[in-house]
Amino acid sequence: MPKKIDHEERKEKILQTALKVFAREGYRDSNLSLIATECGISRPTIYQYFKDKEEIYYYAVKLVTGRMFNKYAAYAWSTDQDLVSRITTICLDIMQTASEHEGELTSLVDVMLQMKKEGRDFNEIILRRTAKLTILFKRLLRLGVKAGDIVDCDVNRVADHLLMLLESSCFQVAFLDTFDMRLSKQLISTYLDFYRA
Repeated sequence: MPKKIDHEERKEKILQTALKVFAREGYRDSNLSLIATECGISRPTIYQYFKDKEEIYYYAVKLVTGRMFNKYAAYAWSTDQDLVSRITTICLDIMQTASEHEGELTSLVDVMLQMKKEGRDFNEIILRRTAKLTILFKRLLRLGVKAGDIVDCDVNRVADHLLMLLESSCFQVAFLDTFDMRLSKQLISTYLDFYRA
C-alpha cells in the first residue's frame, strides 16, 4: 500500500528548508533544485507545491501572519486582562517571537530587500497580511475607550503607531546585532501605558 503523504506537512517542510537555504546561500543564489535536494525530494515534486522561489516567500508570509493572527485573536477574546494589558501582551509576544526566530526573519527581510532591488516591492503583501492584526488592535482600543480602560484617542493612529513600532523592532532584530529587545519592549509598554485611563 502506498505511503499516504500529508501535503501540508510537506509544504511546510519545503518552506522551512527554503528559509534555511535562503539564509545560507542568499535568495538570489538559491534555487528550487538546491531546496529539493536538501528536502530529500525531487525537483518535480517541489513543483507540485511551488512554481518558484517567490511563491515560497509568499507562502511563508501568509503562513506566519495567519498563525500569528489566529493566536492573538484567540488570546484577545479569551482573557480577563484589561484591554491595555491585552494589547501589550500581544505586542511583547510578537517581539519575543521575532527574537526567537531571528534567522528566519533575517531571511524573509533579506528576500524583501533583494526583490526590491529587482524592482518588485512586497509592501502590498505585508500590508495585506498584517491588516488583520491592525484591525484587532483597533477593536481592542475601541472597546477599551468604551469601557473606560483607555483614554479617548485616535484609535486608527494608535493602531498604526503600534504596527510601526513592531515592524521597526522586527527589522532591527533581523539586522542589528546590537539591538536591545528589552529596551524595545519597554518602549511599547510605556507607549501603551500612556493611553491607560
